[in-house]
Amino acid sequence: MRPDPTTDSAPRLIPAGRAWLLDVVAAILVVAPVFAPVPFPELRPSSPLVYAIAIVPALLLPLRRRWPRTVLLACIALYVTALVLGTLLPGVALSMVIASYGMADRLTRREAAPVAIPVVVGLVGVSIVLELTTGLDTRFLQVGLLVTLAGALGDAARSRRAYVEAVIERARRAEQTREAEARRRVTEERLRIARDLHDAVAHRISVISLNAGVASSTLETRPERAREALATIRTASRDVLSEIGSLLTVLRAPDESAPREQPGLARLADVVESVRVAGWDVVVRDELDRDDPADALPLSVDIVAYRVVQEGLTNALKHGTARRAHVLLRRDGDEIEIVVTNPLDRTPETASPSGFGLVGLRERVESVGGHLDAGLAPGGYRLAARLPLAVTPGGVR
Repeated sequence: MRPDPTTDSAPRLIPAGRAWLLDVVAAILVVAPVFAPVPFPELRPSSPLVYAIAIVPALLLPLRRRWPRTVLLACIALYVTALVLGTLLPGVALSMVIASYGMADRLTRREAAPVAIPVVVGLVGVSIVLELTTGLDTRFLQVGLLVTLAGALGDAARSRRAYVEAVIERARRAEQTREAEARRRVTEERLRIARDLHDAVAHRISVISLNAGVASSTLETRPERAREALATIRTASRDVLSEIGSLLTVLRAPDESAPREQPGLARLADVVESVRVAGWDVVVRDELDRDDPADALPLSVDIVAYRVVQEGLTNALKHGTARRAHVLLRRDGDEIEIVVTNPLDRTPETASPSGFGLVGLRERVESVGGHLDAGLAPGGYRLAARLPLAVTPGGVR
């Protein structure tokens, strides 16, 4: 029988609720030889006591599930008693076989062996002695082999059942692990999509909003400035639509397709220029020598570094009041430091942003083993990140 993977236990030939059927069959097989017309005198009960000895095992066998050792010892004692009285009872011999199988099937090998081995040796020894002293053909070899074989079969059935149950348990745990892994991957994918969507939209929407204000305020007094702002809005809108389209393409693509290309510090000038055209004064102090292959940043660090600058300038556009920003990139030992600050003429209530952008950015920084600080500093708002130059899987250096 093959185990049903939907269950938590190994299947049995006879369901537990119908085990009484086996007891009925065993009782019939044990008692039937007592009343059968056999031609051999030594196989027929010779007294009421022997009749009782032949019938008692049928009453004992149903108890083998609860007391397997006791039932086996009782059946062997009854068999030996019948031999002493000069009768060889096939039904009692069969009860020993059934009890031996039941004990090995229900007890571990360590528990059953100390009982089974001495019992079989004693049974064979007593049978040999009786055969030599009384001349009764005890068939000690056949009986001993049958009891031993029954015990071996019972042990094999127990071992197979334990193996099947272990396989089912491993399958159940593996299924739970797969479900947990699937839930974890879904959660990580949702967070990744949220971060990518924010990175693709937030900065350019801030640029569009700022330039829309510039265009509306200068439309009549400085039409050329308004036209520049509208051109910037048109470019930023086209860029954000392209970013969203690229993101949707990745979401619709099969899993084995190539991942969406992520920007790095090579595009730093683009994000800075998009803020400058909005009328902001952005000073960039880049002390990284990225032209030297030996000083090249790991790809993951390069992407995160770009996102730090982008998020810092986006927050400056949304919450800054002085229309100035400063970007610093420098190497400090085995780390790079990125600082984006924007001075504040006053301290508005929204000067310390704490939305999803910073949450996603902190996740990105921690994914490469870095550290992010964000908050008010003397003279303005400061966003600072320290990223390691050596990154191992999981972001642990």
